[in-house]
Amino acid sequence: MTLSRVNSSAATLTKNRTEESIVPASGMCVTCVDGCVGMCEIGKSAYRGHEVIYPQPFGVITTAAEKAYPVDYSHFNIMGTAVGAHGIPPDSDKAIFPAVDLTVVIGHDKGIKFRYPWIIPGIGSTNVAKNNWEGLAIGSALAGTGLTIGENVVGMDVETELKDGKVVNTADLKNRVRLYTEHQRDGFGLIVVQANVEDTRLGVQEYAINTLGVQAVELKWGQGAKDIGGEVKIRDLAKAQLLADRGYIVLPDPHDPFVIKAYEHGAFKEFERHSRVGMVSEEGFAQRVAELRKAGARYVFLKTGAYRPADLARAVKYASKYKIDMLTVDGAGGGTGMSPWRMMNEWGVPPVELHALLHQYCQQLADRGEYIPAITVAGGFTFEDQIFKGLAMCAPFTRMVGMARSPIAAAMVGKTIGRAIDEGQLPVYVERFGTSKDEIFVTAAALRQELGNNEFDTLPTGAIGLYTYYERLAQGLRQLMAGNRKFRPDLIARDDIAALTPDAARISGITYVMDVDKMEAEKILSA
Repeated sequence: MTLSRVNSSAATLTKNRTEESIVPASGMCVTCVDGCVGMCEIGKSAYRGHEVIYPQPFGVITTAAEKAYPVDYSHFNIMGTAVGAHGIPPDSDKAIFPAVDLTVVIGHDKGIKFRYPWIIPGIGSTNVAKNNWEGLAIGSALAGTGLTIGENVVGMDVETELKDGKVVNTADLKNRVRLYTEHQRDGFGLIVVQANVEDTRLGVQEYAINTLGVQAVELKWGQGAKDIGGEVKIRDLAKAQLLADRGYIVLPDPHDPFVIKAYEHGAFKEFERHSRVGMVSEEGFAQRVAELRKAGARYVFLKTGAYRPADLARAVKYASKYKIDMLTVDGAGGGTGMSPWRMMNEWGVPPVELHALLHQYCQQLADRGEYIPAITVAGGFTFEDQIFKGLAMCAPFTRMVGMARSPIAAAMVGKTIGRAIDEGQLPVYVERFGTSKDEIFVTAAALRQELGNNEFDTLPTGAIGLYTYYERLAQGLRQLMAGNRKFRPDLIARDDIAALTPDAARISGITYVMDVDKMEAEKILSA
């Protein structure tokens, strides 16, 4: 069984000439013909080289791995029951799904409140993030969920002002924080500022804390999409030179006269900006956590990626030892604005395996009475059933699920519908619901009543799109939880899901479906 798709993908804008006859191992056409112009990834690499490493076109897409892992979250089913209720009286008139409380409270002082058990765990300097930030920030704030400003936002901002190598003023970061905080309601939600190596050198988090009033910061070891630093494409020579001057790795060298001439002659159209990889040590980690707390950070988070198990163990142990408020663990293959395509498909520990290990490591520390931070799992989650399974896989330690690609999609669709309304060019499959945002968006009436006409009329449709997507997830999750008789997220347990195959059971430690309730069933039958 071939798990990987090789040599052709919509992500790299490539395809095979003989689409029906492909060699599984290499992905090449069975007959590779002299005279083909090179539609496949090998062929395109023959004339565009390193450009074909990355998904395209940059700035208007998000991508996720096409690899079919041997085990994924679809290999588990949610268990329901006809008996009792947890978190609410076992009364048919009270134990109804609208009564499910999805609120999550985390933080060392219980000071962080989310209306829903999910968060956007890091959207940074890619164009697709910046171009949709208005919808993402306002929609997240209205919904009362968390949103993380990812890496390199300050470094990429041409309006950033530096003094002695440290940031003293920004445009983009300031705007991203403002768009979120101005739309928060009733104390729910949280804006988080993440930092990588370059951000730390620029003093981004200290600036965010002291100047912008940000309460939560996140250290970033990595993500599930890649095991190197973040990268973006730059189409402007002056900006490429500015970023190189700020210390980023920019390829090719934008100050090289030969490169400048080649760029001006059209030999290539995009520079690559790369971040450095971090070098984790316990001493350095402890020092940075102490620095951030001294700078005034109320909450300190850590995000790690799909690295080898020993690195996951380090993340869990350091987060425990230094009392991190939240640890996010992102499995391989999750979404990105830009990552090397083959790396995204072929490196790292997949989500089920990674989160199963995460549970083992957290349980080991908990059994010794050690502190466990709030755990967030991420890596390809999109719908309510997956959210439930993610919460169950690492229960009782999981507090939230991280999602980025699907919220971006919802915000983009909302934005696109708004543009189509303004232009009078609605597609038929949307227009059948109406021609205004009040008619098209099912949450519009409730939002208008809650916010008032003036505020609602100024809402970007990207924000309404995200808010409406979240409303769907919330209702769907409440239904699943009510059927499982769990009326709060913290009551979800590992035995609330069952493995559908012996392999899934062996890897995850989740009971195989044919063995669920075995002893209880025998007891009932023999009574």
